[in-house]
Amino acid sequence: MSVETQTRNGELVLETERLRLRRFRHEDVDAVFAIIGDDVAMQHYPRTFDRDDARQWVDRNLRRYAEHGHGLFAVMLKGSDEVIGDCGVILQVVEGEKHLEVGYHFRRDHWGQGYATEAARACTGLAFQSFGAEKIISLIRRENVPSRRVAERNRMKMERQVIHYNLPHLVYAMKREEFDFDRP
Repeated sequence: MSVETQTRNGELVLETERLRLRRFRHEDVDAVFAIIGDDVAMQHYPRTFDRDDARQWVDRNLRRYAEHGHGLFAVMLKGSDEVIGDCGVILQVVEGEKHLEVGYHFRRDHWGQGYATEAARACTGLAFQSFGAEKIISLIRRENVPSRRVAERNRMKMERQVIHYNLPHLVYAMKREEFDFDRP
């Protein structure tokens, strides 16, 4: 895993074997909408999002970068500037406790190729190496089997079930000492 951090002007944050992750830019709204506006891609969310929601999604992550130094990042295949998904580290409050969560969303035409697993693993390493996390989580709806498999392939363990935003979620977790920094 190659970790590069740069904090200005939407530049490269992470690079993996096949992917580049960078901070969102305002011009990414249409690419975000292609993901979060898709009924199938967002079937485990309470609703599908509209174009204004996509603009707010980008703006919220720009605020997260300013406030916390992290957020969801735009994901692109190496050799392309096309945004195919997002993945990153966001602050979540779960049952009154603050945690760093690794989250991911990908355009359906890029499902099943291991991109979510690769990006999530890199963001987990980033959370531990650059953001000082002692533990990271992923909040996943029980019925979202593909996202659960991503967490499990990255050696996260299901810790408990919680109600988050009025919906049941599984909390997958990993502690810093459980992360293999040498594994690509």
